[in-house]
Amino acid sequence: MNKKEVAHIRKQFKLDHDLLNIYDILNVYITKETNEVYHWERHPFELVDREKQELYMGNFKKLLTGDLDQKLFELKFQEAAEDPAQVLLHQALVTGDPDEWQDLMLLLVDRMLVDAKFERDMVATFVRGQYYLPTKARNEATEESEKNEVFAHPFILCSVNSTEKQRKTLLFDYVEREFKYNIIVDPIIKLSTPEQGFLYPSVTDNYSDVNRVLYCTGKSNFPDPHFVENVLNGERSVTALEERAIFEDIVKEVAGEQLDSATIAHVYEEINRVIEINEESHEEEPPKLDYKDLERVLTASGIEDLTTEKVERAFETIVDNKNYEMKATSVMPKFTSKSIKIETKVATISVSPQDLRYVKQVNYQGRRCIMIEVDEDVVIEGFTLNTEKLINE
Repeated sequence: MNKKEVAHIRKQFKLDHDLLNIYDILNVYITKETNEVYHWERHPFELVDREKQELYMGNFKKLLTGDLDQKLFELKFQEAAEDPAQVLLHQALVTGDPDEWQDLMLLLVDRMLVDAKFERDMVATFVRGQYYLPTKARNEATEESEKNEVFAHPFILCSVNSTEKQRKTLLFDYVEREFKYNIIVDPIIKLSTPEQGFLYPSVTDNYSDVNRVLYCTGKSNFPDPHFVENVLNGERSVTALEERAIFEDIVKEVAGEQLDSATIAHVYEEINRVIEINEESHEEEPPKLDYKDLERVLTASGIEDLTTEKVERAFETIVDNKNYEMKATSVMPKFTSKSIKIETKVATISVSPQDLRYVKQVNYQGRRCIMIEVDEDVVIEGFTLNTEKLINE
């Protein structure tokens, strides 16, 4: 599943969209004290109040928002799983009986409760429906409508949301003309910030892939192992944060612990060039770096005494697989798409990879300092910073 396919699906989740049909919605309330289902209810989605529908649509769209391998993870199902979730999900996908679908989703909730401990009451929301994806690129020369170029995809979506207690407030009653203490015990379901969930089935080349599921987490780079492995029976997926750490360890293995800023800048420039070439060629799959690609990147960045065998051996040392491939987008700076964050105890500095060459660590009066080369005067809060001389001229 690529970001284009995810974006297309996400866009469908709005009211009155002719490329999306939601048939049923099931809400399950779980209490933290007993770790049990307190209440559940199922309704045809079209009979739900429109205001509620809008809240749910916003929640589903939020759930599907984020970068792949950071908040969204396409998972393969474990082949040796007992009582596999894939069978349960596929049966729920193909059944036309709302009662059977409901019972299967409640079985999935039972799996969520096993060995789980919640800090707050939770609500699991399930919907089943159908959306449409294009089956081919649109030909503007032919006057075909978009509907003639799409294919129907039945789906199941789950969103798990936490709750919070309402704040105690003081109200003014206009009728009675008095101040009142407002006590509301009903918890608020935080639909604006889903904790996690999934979309089944996943999509490969615009076709449903029943052998994969798209897992969604509310916290970047921190998928819930219990939900992934025990509830969905999904295979463990490497996060972008973990893959970046792998990249850093491999580079340290072949180039050493210390690199100058110009070399680091060259490395990111070369990787960014790989990403740009991939985008210009309109490739659907993200570019990946194997040991041969990394050797080329590091050689072009000026790292000396580099051989294919040395890089290959580093892959085997760090990941125990010389044929391992890293996503180029994962190893780029993780804070923004084209920004590196330098953190110290006294300051945090963000610079673009191409400008990293102007940043140096120097020794000044016996202390380590960061020096940044600039072409103009530095202005702080309207005041021009005084230029100091490091050495006597």
